[in-house]
Parts: sequence; C-alpha cells; structure tokens
Amino acid sequence: MKKLFFNIKELLQVREPGITKVSGTAMKKLPIIKNAWLLVENDKITDFGEMNSLPEIETDERINAEGKFILPGWCDSHTHIVYAGNREQEFADRINGLSYAEIAKRGGGIPNSAKTLQATPEEEIYRQSAERLEEVMKQGTGAVEIKSGYGLDEEGELKMLRIIKKLQQKYDLPIKSTFLGAHALPPEYKENREAYVQMVIDKILPKVAKHKLADYIDIFCEEGYFTVEDTHKLLSAGKKFGLKPKIHVNQFQAIGGVQAGIEHQALSVDHLEVMPSEDIKSLQATSTMPVALPCCSLFLSIPYTPAREIIDSGLPLALATDFNPGSSPTGNMNLVVSLACIKMNMTPEEAINAATINGAYAMELSQTHGSITKGKQANFILTKEIPSYTFLPYAFGTNSIEKVYINGKAIQ
Repeated sequence: MKKLFFNIKELLQVREPGITKVSGTAMKKLPIIKNAWLLVENDKITDFGEMNSLPEIETDERINAEGKFILPGWCDSHTHIVYAGNREQEFADRINGLSYAEIAKRGGGIPNSAKTLQATPEEEIYRQSAERLEEVMKQGTGAVEIKSGYGLDEEGELKMLRIIKKLQQKYDLPIKSTFLGAHALPPEYKENREAYVQMVIDKILPKVAKHKLADYIDIFCEEGYFTVEDTHKLLSAGKKFGLKPKIHVNQFQAIGGVQAGIEHQALSVDHLEVMPSEDIKSLQATSTMPVALPCCSLFLSIPYTPAREIIDSGLPLALATDFNPGSSPTGNMNLVVSLACIKMNMTPEEAINAATINGAYAMELSQTHGSITKGKQANFILTKEIPSYTFLPYAFGTNSIEKVYINGKAIQ
C-alpha cells in the first residue's frame, strides 16, 4: 500500500538516520522541507523531497496537503494513563485552599487513587484506560510510556502492568511500560517506609520481571515519599532484572535524586520543577534525558521546569504530559507544547524538538520514531490549513490537527 502526500506546505522535523536527540543550541533548529511530498509504503516512511523533485510514482492513494503541515507524532515519554476513576474532589479542595501535601495527609493523593484502583475490576480499568489512550492518539500522540504506581500492593501493581500489556497488544503505536511500585506509601506502611521498599523489591519486582511486564523501573524520589537511599536500593534491584531507570525527581525539593539517577545511568529524570545549578551541571556529559511536565505545573500552580537554564547549558530537554488523575488530568501534547512556549520561554522549534525526537529518545525509540526519516515508522500528524508551525503553540485552545497517522493508517 503506497500513499503519496503532495503539495505539503511544510514537512517538519526531517532528519537523517542516526540522529537520536538534539541538545543546547541545536534544539533551536527544526529541519524543514517547504512545498514538499512524502511517500509512505505500508507502515514506513520511504521517501520525501521538494515538489519540483517529485518523480513519477504509482500509488494506491494520493492526498493533497496544500496549505497543511506534516510533522512526526508526539512522543509522550511520561504518563500514568492506566488508573481508575478521577480525583475531581481534590481539585475543588485545592481551589478552597488546601495544598497538595495537605490533601495527601488527609488520605487523598496517590493512596486515594490506589484505593479506587484496588476496588475496580481489571476489565473496567482497561476500558477506561483504552478510552484515554484513544483520546491522546487522536490528539497526535504516536508513541507513549505508561507507568504503574496506583496499585501500591502486589495485586494492584501487577493488575496495572497487565492492563498496559493488553494495551500494547491491542494498539499499533509503541507503548513502553514502567514499574512504579515506589510511587507513594500505602497507609499500612506509613510509618515503615523501609519495609515497603523491601516488599516491592522482594515480592513484586521478581513477578514483574518473570512475566515481562515492564521495560523500566521508576521511583518518586522526593521529601515525604522516598529517599535517595531508597532510590539507590530500588534501582540497583531493578537493574538486576534488566529494568532501566526512569525516575521522578525534583518536583518539590532537590534532595539528590538527579545525581542518584545519573549514577544508575537513568534513561531520563522527570519533573525537574526545582532545578539548582549543581543538578544542571551534574547532567552535563551524561546520556540521561531531562524531561519537563508543564501540565503538572499548570494544574498544581507550582513552578515550571527552568527550560532556558537547562537548554542554555547545552543539555537536551524532552516534554511529556504526566497524564494522571491527581496533578495532570490531560494527555494533550499540543497543550504541553504551548505551555513550553508560553510559560517556559521555549521557542516553537525547541518545543517541537522536545516533544518529538527528544521524547522518542526518552523511550529508546529514536531509531524508529520522533522524526521524518526514511525507514522510520509512519506515525505523523497532518494539520489543518494553518499559516505556520508557530500557530500550533500560539493557538493553544484550537485543534489544528486534521488527521493522525499511525503506521501509515489514518486513525481519525
């Protein structure tokens, strides 16, 4: 099956093979072909160029993209899409003056979601999660990572990971799975954090590995949650089972989690709303990807990741949604890109790079996703007629997407 897209106003994020991420000043550059064509054969991108170089090609379908843009599907490297119910009452509580920490002390927050998940049948959680996944795909997401972390006991965590596996089997886009057993302390372990960490390591982790339920391991390294010592212990245990770290750090305080992640060669360190200069320096000359989650900052009214300091220091940066019921109840990467420009002072070029090629890197998908490259999967966005790609983050409340293609097939 050959599809030819022609008269494309601009083909964005066109890269040669082998480019896995962009850093520092290179993030300001977005390679573009104007007045372009793009050839898709079955599920792969096979060729592209300027319209004046279009050869005679026999095709099964020809799509006139005059006035429209094509860019890679968003690569969302940090989500919690699998959960049960919602936490809208906590949203109202925050409006009425309670802080995120105060809500957690009252039994809200992550343990609240865990209680709901434990009481909800697996089939119903799958149904809710599949709905969310289909929604974000229609919003342009072409690759996604999903974490556990709302089980907080053996059965709940394994239930979540089984659901992620079912989603992987049902849907065509790449879905990476992360075991986040150390997301928060369940009530019965509130005064015995060390025992909970040991339970995660001894009881849950071996079963996760045995049934091949996760690609990565994660921990919430933060005051009031898990310590740097816990982080070293859990990541070391995870690595014995072949699980690479992707960790939550520096959301509210910087306590050394970035350095712990680097020591364990974490694929990414995520959140980074609090980012002292020593943590930025620590990331230089490493392979670890910093990941910002601006929807969380918007929803909780906390500081945004200091993107300018990170990028201007020569580092790469990825963007993700943090889609979850408590602090970022949206998986809309278009909003993430807009917030990066509006609130984090990123240029449109930097934001698109962060949400595509760098997001792919944070899921080890750089060889197959994140750019318009010959041989990569045909996961991309066809926009409506818009004046420029800057219009995408500028018109933050407008749906500028006409169609999303996953493996060369239109999903809407």
